[in-house]
Amino acid sequence: MTHLASSASDHRTLIMWLFGVFVVATLGITLWAGRQTRDAADFYAGGRAFTGFQNGLAISGDYMSAASFLGIAGLIALYGYDGFLYSIGFLVAWLVALLLVAEPLRNSGRYTMADALAFRMRQRPVRTAAGISTIVVSIFYLLAQMVGAGSLVALLLGVSGDGAKRWTIVAVGALMVIYVTVGGMKGTTWVQIVKAVLLIAGAATMTVMVLAKYHFNLSGLLGAAADASGKGHAFLEPGLKYGVTGTTKLDFLSLGIALVLGTAGLPHILVRFYTVPTAKAARKSVLWAIGIIGVFYLMTLALGFGAAALVGPKTIKASNTAGNTAAPLLAEQLGGGAGSTGGAVLLAVISAVAFATILAVVAGLTLASSSSFAHDLWANVIRRGKASEKEEVASAKLAAVAIGATAIVLSIFADKLNAAALVALAFAVAASANLPTLLYSLFWKRFNTAGAVSATYAGLITSVTLVIFSPVVSGNPRTSLFPHSDFHWFPLENPGLVSIPVGFLAGAIGTWLARNPADPAKYAELEVRSLTGLGAH
Repeated sequence: MTHLASSASDHRTLIMWLFGVFVVATLGITLWAGRQTRDAADFYAGGRAFTGFQNGLAISGDYMSAASFLGIAGLIALYGYDGFLYSIGFLVAWLVALLLVAEPLRNSGRYTMADALAFRMRQRPVRTAAGISTIVVSIFYLLAQMVGAGSLVALLLGVSGDGAKRWTIVAVGALMVIYVTVGGMKGTTWVQIVKAVLLIAGAATMTVMVLAKYHFNLSGLLGAAADASGKGHAFLEPGLKYGVTGTTKLDFLSLGIALVLGTAGLPHILVRFYTVPTAKAARKSVLWAIGIIGVFYLMTLALGFGAAALVGPKTIKASNTAGNTAAPLLAEQLGGGAGSTGGAVLLAVISAVAFATILAVVAGLTLASSSSFAHDLWANVIRRGKASEKEEVASAKLAAVAIGATAIVLSIFADKLNAAALVALAFAVAASANLPTLLYSLFWKRFNTAGAVSATYAGLITSVTLVIFSPVVSGNPRTSLFPHSDFHWFPLENPGLVSIPVGFLAGAIGTWLARNPADPAKYAELEVRSLTGLGAH
């Protein structure tokens, strides 16, 4: 670690220049987009002017977060086969979004997820529940990005204290607030498009370089990774992280369910379907996203196993116990190793790409949560639909500042957690609180307001409570949020196995017990709109 710190320190100027170039470029895009933002439709949905391909790139940019690039590479490098399960889960989840959610949601809503949920319900209770859920899910996801940023800059600048990580988190938070308040959806979308192109290019370059080291023989790469791991052939088989005990088997099942069902309930992904002009473009954007994301997750195999083979788990853990710095360390090794100019250049480039990834994703998350506060909670609940567009957008900008500040404070305490594991928690909360309500609303004629409120609150409260009392927060001196305390009673690290069925069950029970029946005419209108797009927007 000392050697790595010295290398990073020697080339700090190069690193800071690259970071500066990207930040200045994205701020320029944001300022340009800010001048094009004239009304609420521009701020929330980018004027619905993006093509399917552009939105597919932006979705990819939103989805391929610090968890994907930093977290998954680290998990594969440390746990081999079991780490790659995250990549599979994140990718398969898109089939649920494509087949069940993308087109109906785009047709039945305007700016936020709650627009679709509240279409045939009583507005205030449903929008309140959906708005709170959106903000909670976004903050969980934001934690992962902030943790990745802190780990990354700590490695680059060669600092081991908490001070530098905290200032990095504050800086990332400040930038994301600027992106959202100035550029709105247009600025955020273009930043995500640029970031997606950079990330694919960076990952592809590293993948080719790793495979070239082993003469493009994947078997040779896997064998070298297994040897360097110290675990032998077990590194390439299930069981290093999941499946060792009955509890870890259940944890794996819980993780898999959360990953597969979570994407279709993520608010910052769902609002992207509103940025295209037609339902056909919404479907196209998801197909492009699946292709781009699928290629990227295949490349995480080379990145993760390459880091295990060329850097080694001990060096990775010495840099960051959760493995979040595996990809940057691999870049340094591919460039010539610590202390070399080539190593410093590739480390700086890949780290700048990772930093771009973090900035783009946190902007999208902050926009989704602040939009939900302004459009759902402020305009439709507090102001009862009487807020002007100007007032609504102003409240969204103030909410972005508040949500950014909250994420900054919470992230300071979460630096020991793996970025991908944190995102998995966000997926579990989204799948528990949002997905049952969304699917019931779109496809169950009898579903009503009581069911929607019951499903959202039950899924949200159950998932968050189980996370608070899980080993993620306390009980594990190496990886817990509060390592010196132990108040956990829930044995699983991911609550999805329990909280997702609770969300679906609560929605069904709330609907059956409700005194006020659903309005069949409103459901018929929603069905026609969601399937055909007639009357949308």
